[in-house]
Amino acid sequence: MSALLRILAWLLALALVALPVVAVLNGWVGAERWPLSRLQVSGDFKRVPAEQLRQVVLPYARRGFFAVRLQDAQDAIERLPWVESARVRKRWPDVLEVRVTEHRPFARWGADRMLSEQGRIFALPSELRGTALPQLAGPDAKAQEVVALYNESRALFAPAGLPVNGVAMDARGSWSLQLGDNVQVVVGRDDARTRLARFARVLPQLLQGDQAPLARADLRYTNGFTVERRGLEIRDSGSGKKPASQHSASADPPTVSRRSAFANLQSRIPNPGSKT
Repeated sequence: MSALLRILAWLLALALVALPVVAVLNGWVGAERWPLSRLQVSGDFKRVPAEQLRQVVLPYARRGFFAVRLQDAQDAIERLPWVESARVRKRWPDVLEVRVTEHRPFARWGADRMLSEQGRIFALPSELRGTALPQLAGPDAKAQEVVALYNESRALFAPAGLPVNGVAMDARGSWSLQLGDNVQVVVGRDDARTRLARFARVLPQLLQGDQAPLARADLRYTNGFTVERRGLEIRDSGSGKKPASQHSASADPPTVSRRSAFANLQSRIPNPGSKT
């Protein structure tokens, strides 16, 4: 009996020692004695209101220094619109530190999302619906490839004075571009960079003189391409054949405008390896 009493005494003593620690770590007690009374926010952000941050963090800070769940607070902040990433730390005795990085829009992605300069896809904020940005599209997993081709295409067509307003990759991996003056360029799946480079070399000649504006270019030929000008179709000197699996599509009449809203735009997303 005495041995059983000793075991019970040891268990009671252990519980008396452990229970206060567990209570403090879970915020049952001690929040008033060790409060997180100061919030320090840092980072280069302009669109995330400070008051909104405070309201999100406050429920977690109320648990006190030892019981605050930093990862939960960080996850809550990262769910806010415009927040790309957040880092939450605590500093003795009463400081909760929050560092916020905002999304910096680079392009529109699909119909209702945006792509940040860091390659993150996020919901299109209502205040940016009318903002002039490049229109990119493709499978989410291919975002870096789409941006890479967009950047390379801008360099290719800059000498001709045509901006690249959009780049799209469809589910089959087929590329298309939208240039300034509403010029549609159908590239296809294979050798996209080679085909674009060939077309870009000839483009200044196609824009010379009083010729009708370009409406569409189809690059899906082995050694050449075709262009359409308001009812006319002209094939360059190449003699390649168009793949049977590809189909022509009519284009709307081009609108005349040589003004670019993104002449100085450049992505910070690193380009994957390319053939050109």
